[in-house]
Amino acid sequence: MQPFADRVAEATGRLGPLCVGIDPSASLLEQWGLPDGPDGLRAFGERCVQALRGAVAVVKPQVAFFERLGSAGMAALESVIAAARAEGMLVIADAKRGDVASTAEAYAQAWFSSPLAADAVTVTPYVGLGALAPLLAAARMAGGGVLVLTASSNPEGRMVQEAVTASGRTVEEALLDAAAELNRAEVAARPGQRLGSVGAVVGATRSPQALPVATLGGVLLAPGVGAQGATAADVGAAFAGCPPGSVLPSVSRGLLSQGPDGLRSGALRLQEDLAAALG
Repeated sequence: MQPFADRVAEATGRLGPLCVGIDPSASLLEQWGLPDGPDGLRAFGERCVQALRGAVAVVKPQVAFFERLGSAGMAALESVIAAARAEGMLVIADAKRGDVASTAEAYAQAWFSSPLAADAVTVTPYVGLGALAPLLAAARMAGGGVLVLTASSNPEGRMVQEAVTASGRTVEEALLDAAAELNRAEVAARPGQRLGSVGAVVGATRSPQALPVATLGGVLLAPGVGAQGATAADVGAAFAGCPPGSVLPSVSRGLLSQGPDGLRSGALRLQEDLAAALG
């Protein structure tokens, strides 16, 4: 399959860079007039897909909101992922998984070859990026992506992410460097491939130039636009110099709170702003 980063660049080149989260929290389900149960989760996700088709290239279901209802909630997630992919959307499973050895292999099976299969999955790298090798290998084989939580949009993450390692670099700098090295090796081994399959999650609320994000050589997922305060101009400043089609500003509550009737029009307005900011 065509590499994930290439598919992102192609799809966002047609429709724009916006990634919309699908976050069926209890409060949003109530606002949308839906029950807080498996049927409500499924209906919420499928309404999002129908409202956004042809307007947004990438959607990002937040797995926790489905997982909270157990197996029935996960079955609803399967349906939502299938509906989005049937409409030609790319799907990022926001699962933030991460573990070693056989557990990493099991996560790889779940998110790249089971009925939950998505185009990419978010991972937590604090068991060490090298420990996630089975997940990374599975992503490459499937033409998928792994998005490494590197510099989150919430202020509570600063204490860990900005801690200085023995090398003199911060944890987030070391993670970005390690991911970039993996991408360079992958691209070198695959002539014609532009970017690697290892992406990073870097909050749009972070200060511009706090990290050399343009060196990653992969997809950058940028949460924090909207409800967390980041604007399109902030995205443009924070990700200046990144390869075209590699930045996915992500919005969830800021759009979903507009309700099913306002979701599409709100997404289209934001799509224009973000496309202009990223050039």
